[in-house]
Order: sequence, then structure tokens, then C-alpha cells
Amino acid sequence: MKPGFPILLVMVASLSAWAAEMHAPAQVTAGTSLAIATNGSGRGTFYLIGPAKVSKRDIQMGSQISVDADELERAGRYLAILCASDGCTATNFSVIAAAPNRLSLLVHPSRVPVAMSNGITTVAFVFDNFRNLVLKSAPVEFTILPKDGSELRATRQSEHGVAWVTMTSARKEGITRIGASVGHASEVRVVQQVASDACNLRIKASRVNRELLVETDPVRDCSGNPVPDGTVVSFTMTDMGGKTTVDVPIKRGIAKITMPIKGRARISVASGVVTGNDLEVTGG
Repeated sequence: MKPGFPILLVMVASLSAWAAEMHAPAQVTAGTSLAIATNGSGRGTFYLIGPAKVSKRDIQMGSQISVDADELERAGRYLAILCASDGCTATNFSVIAAAPNRLSLLVHPSRVPVAMSNGITTVAFVFDNFRNLVLKSAPVEFTILPKDGSELRATRQSEHGVAWVTMTSARKEGITRIGASVGHASEVRVVQQVASDACNLRIKASRVNRELLVETDPVRDCSGNPVPDGTVVSFTMTDMGGKTTVDVPIKRGIAKITMPIKGRARISVASGVVTGNDLEVTGG
């Protein structure tokens, strides 16, 4: 042991015994003021170290240290340090999120086919007025308003600041409004619901001069919504010369093509994985 070391230990113990004290609550709500009690006399220096800022001020020992609400807006762990002529002391406390009053809403996807089971996912992140994530469970109300339909409501409890719901898209195409609310806050997103794959695809044929005009009935999905123009329909002709496939986009709800026919032929139609009826035709 180095000479003088016992004396140093006694000096440190003496300073600790006479160091000033302060007392802060263990937990404070974000955005509220705080009073920290101190003892002793004379002047001292107070430091507050938080997640977003650090402050320093001179104080009178033995009085309460007032911490303004705007210094405690960010949730997290805070460290308070008080230094006087006889030494320094420290304490820590937590700032927790205030009541839920803000939302961040995500809806995926923004465009979805009709009648898709669990095709839409909606997620709400719950915050307080100071943008702190509210970890305490809170009820979040989701609303769904389809085009020309009745509003639907569902409540979910947030978990660690997040609430979510999945839903099946409506059977009718058009815009659906999806919202969420908590406290005094609400957010709304818009989802475009479009026709699904073609259903009950059918074709018919008629003579045009020496060729055959093959066209579909109005192309709709299984819910009766018109399939969008531009959707590709494939016509396949099989005759003595082999097989020929031509892709045609839907225009004004119908796909059609003119084919030269010689002899007997079979014409089939498909759109994606959906197939329609076959036609047996004779040309010449």
C-alpha cells in the first residue's frame, strides 16, 4: 500500500458523509414539471442529463430545484447531479410517455384485388403529444368505410405501442377508406380496390368476310366487377397447321381478334390462370 493511501480514504469518506443530498421521484410523466428537494447551505451546481439534452444551472442549497415541463418531454432515463463545495451526489429517475394522443398509420397495400382474404394489413403506432411511443396498452379503434357500403369498426389493444388488424377486401371495386383513432387523434388512409382475375370467361365467333371474328363477352371477375382495360387475354387456335397463340388487351371491357380460318379448328381463350370455353369452327 502506498504511503498516505489510508489518509486519502479517510478524506473521501469524510466528504461523502458531508456531501449534499437531493431526492427526486422515481418516475415522472413526460411534459410535467418536477421539484427535487435538497439539503445543505450555500451555493451549488445542478446538472440534468437526459436523452435529448443536458442542462446546467446554479442553485441555492437547501431549496427545491424546479425542473420545467419542457425539459422533461422526451421519455427515457434521466440523471440528476448536484455538486457543492463538500462534494457531488447523483440520482436518476425515469420519464414515461404521457397519454396516447397521436397516431402514425400504415396501410398495405395501397391497391388490392377485391375479395382477397386478409389482403389488407393496417398498423397503427401510438404516441403521446411529445412523439414518445406509448408502451402502455391503449385501445385503438379501426374503421373501414368501403365504397357504397356500411362503415365497420373494430377495436384492438396496442402492445408495446403498436396495434394492427388484417381485413378482407370488399367484393366491389372502388376506394375504401381505412382509419384509426386514439385519444383525440385520428388518421385515414385510402386503398384502391380493383377487380380480381377474370371469371366465367366466354368467347363467341362470327363471320367477317373470309375471316372469323372471335370476341369475349364483357370480362368480369367472380364478384361481377369489370376487369380493367389493358388486361391481357390469350386466344389460341389449333388447326392442321399447328397451334397459334395471340395476346390481346381488353378494350372497353371486351377482347377480340380476327383470325383467318381454313378447315376445322379449335379456338380457346385464357386470361392468366383462368380458362374459358372452346369453340369448334370450320373455315373455307
